[in-house]
Amino acid sequence: MSGPQAPPRILAIHAHPDDLELQCAGTLALLKKRGCPVVMATMTPGDCGSAELGPDEIAAVRREEARRSAEMLGAEYVCLEFRDLSICVDNDSRRRVTEIIRKTRPDLVITAPPVDYMSDHEMTSRLVRDACFNASCPNYLTQQWDPAPATEKIPHLYYVDPIEGVDWYGQPVPHDFVLDISETFEFKLEMLACHESQRAWLRKQHGLDEYLDGCRRWSSKRGAEIGVEYGEAFRQHRGHPYPGDNLLQELIAG
Repeated sequence: MSGPQAPPRILAIHAHPDDLELQCAGTLALLKKRGCPVVMATMTPGDCGSAELGPDEIAAVRREEARRSAEMLGAEYVCLEFRDLSICVDNDSRRRVTEIIRKTRPDLVITAPPVDYMSDHEMTSRLVRDACFNASCPNYLTQQWDPAPATEKIPHLYYVDPIEGVDWYGQPVPHDFVLDISETFEFKLEMLACHESQRAWLRKQHGLDEYLDGCRRWSSKRGAEIGVEYGEAFRQHRGHPYPGDNLLQELIAG
C-alpha cells in the first residue's frame, strides 16, 4: 500500500525580476500554503533596468531583490543569466531552458504569456513551452555542464496575464480562469516591494510611480470578474500532448 502522495512541484519562470511578483505571486503563496515546493526563476537578472547603474551593478542589485522576494515565500530563486532585451528563440536557448526544467522537475509550470508588450516576455513563453516538451525526450541533449536526466512527463503548463490583459493592439487577451488571491494579496505586495530598484527605473524611464497601486488596481479588476476582492488570471496550454486537466485550479480549490 503506497503512502501519501507528495505535493506537486511548482516552477514559476518569467523574463525579469519582479515579473512573477506582479503576475502570479498571490497564486504562488497559495500553492506554498498547500505544501507545494516552489522554484521562482527569471531568464535575466534585469541588467538593463537602471538609468544610473551599469549592467553588472544593477544585475547584482536585482538578483538580490529577487532572492529576498523568493525567500519571503520560502521558495528557491534561480537566474538563467540571459541578458535583458536579448532573449531569442534558438537551439542554445532551448537547451538552457530545458536544463532548468530537468533540474527542477516540476509537475506544474507557470510562465509568461505568448503575446505581451515586449519581446523578452514572448520569447520566454515560447522557450518555456518548448522546454516543457523537450525535457522528457532522453535523446535531446542540453549540452550543459553536469546535465540532469530527462523528465518522466510533460508538466502542466499555464500562462499568466499579459500586462494590463491586452495584446499589441490594446485588445483583450482571453484567459481561462481567475483565481481568488484575496487572502494572499497583501503578501504579494510585500514580495513586489522587494524590487525597489525597478520602481525607481519605472519612474525614470516610463514616468510611472504607481508600482504597487497599479498592481492593486489590476488584481482588483481580475477579482471583480469572479466576485472577490483580488484575483490573478491564467490560461492553460492544453494542446497535444500537454496535460488537459486543470491541476492549478484543483490545487487552489483544495
